[in-house]
Amino acid sequence: MIKTTARPGNAREPEMNSEDEEAAMVDTANRPSDADLVGAVAHDIREDAFPIKGWDHVRYYVGNARQAAHYYSTAFGMTLFAYRGPEQGYRDHAEFALKSGGVVFVLAGGITADAEATRHYAAHGDGVIEVALEVPDVDANYKHAIEQGAIAIEEPHDLTDEHGTVRRAVIGTYGETRNVLIDRSNYEGPFLPGFVAAEPMVAPPKKRFFQAIDHVVGNVELGKMREWVRYYERVMGFTNIVEFVDDAIATEYSALMSKVVANGSRKIKFPINEPAEGKKKSQIDEYLEFYGGPGVQHIALATSDILAAVDAMRERGVEFLEAPDAYYEDPELRERIGEVRVPIEELQARRVLVDRDEDGYMLQIFTKPQQDRPTMFYEIIERHGSLSFGKGNFKALFEALEKEQAKRGNL
Repeated sequence: MIKTTARPGNAREPEMNSEDEEAAMVDTANRPSDADLVGAVAHDIREDAFPIKGWDHVRYYVGNARQAAHYYSTAFGMTLFAYRGPEQGYRDHAEFALKSGGVVFVLAGGITADAEATRHYAAHGDGVIEVALEVPDVDANYKHAIEQGAIAIEEPHDLTDEHGTVRRAVIGTYGETRNVLIDRSNYEGPFLPGFVAAEPMVAPPKKRFFQAIDHVVGNVELGKMREWVRYYERVMGFTNIVEFVDDAIATEYSALMSKVVANGSRKIKFPINEPAEGKKKSQIDEYLEFYGGPGVQHIALATSDILAAVDAMRERGVEFLEAPDAYYEDPELRERIGEVRVPIEELQARRVLVDRDEDGYMLQIFTKPQQDRPTMFYEIIERHGSLSFGKGNFKALFEALEKEQAKRGNL
């Protein structure tokens, strides 16, 4: 068993020997620091009506939690560190908690036919049910949210075991997705009350592939994007920091509209997409059809070395979308991008996209859907000053997505 009482954001990582440490130091001068990793800005959360310390965890409902935990351990290099299930008296679900740096995923599978996860999986397939945020005062945040018209799901309450107490409340958002508010300042257990420390399923990688959540993207129905943007502005005090509503994010066949809301520190970012009219079915339409409604489309995972992360994940079987060679050979792209930390030929070899704004540049790549339904996927992102979301890459990305849609007969 793993013997640790650290909080999930501080659980011990595999120790490196001197050779590993030397490899990890290569080119660090040209890579972003942890402070810059997610495009955060200096901000005192005490100024906020709805203060947020950061991401706590993301909880999924899946068809087979044990197998999903093995996949994320093997393919994504995450480490199982806590478990809760029938052995601990929780009869409906088996829950596996995995981490990579500050990223914590909880994979929950239904054990009984009438378990909530079983029902959710039948309707949606594997998908996110909760995006949990760590806050300094659950009661104050919840009170503010409800006064501003938030969807009430669970009032503030304590979860307690021999390791202490976690304060928790839940408010609703698009579809069946929930935002959980957590204060774990009085808790010293491996994860949450009821969870026990667990051994990794496989040996952790010598160096993690990613270490933070950059943003969580939701897909909603046509005409609902502005409604949910206003919801986050009103309920959490977020601001609309970016919007994409023009031809720059459309192809010949499909289009979407997107707005990004974020808290004051910009650590918590929620892009929200809706479909737009096009000649054929857009990626958002496909998602809504196969997921059975609104939900989390993708999670962006921040890394300090995207090349190493992509190489390692590909070797473990993760499939990525592939931008065409013409993208990298475009002289306008090369002129706009300028100099980045690696030759563009290295990016082309891995199909990593690159974009620049007034603050710097970013490198990004997207996986294919990670479950049977063509719904949720992941983004791997490496920021170098840029606070944007790769607007210059949208057309190449969407064309790659459309190729995959066409293969599935859904374009």
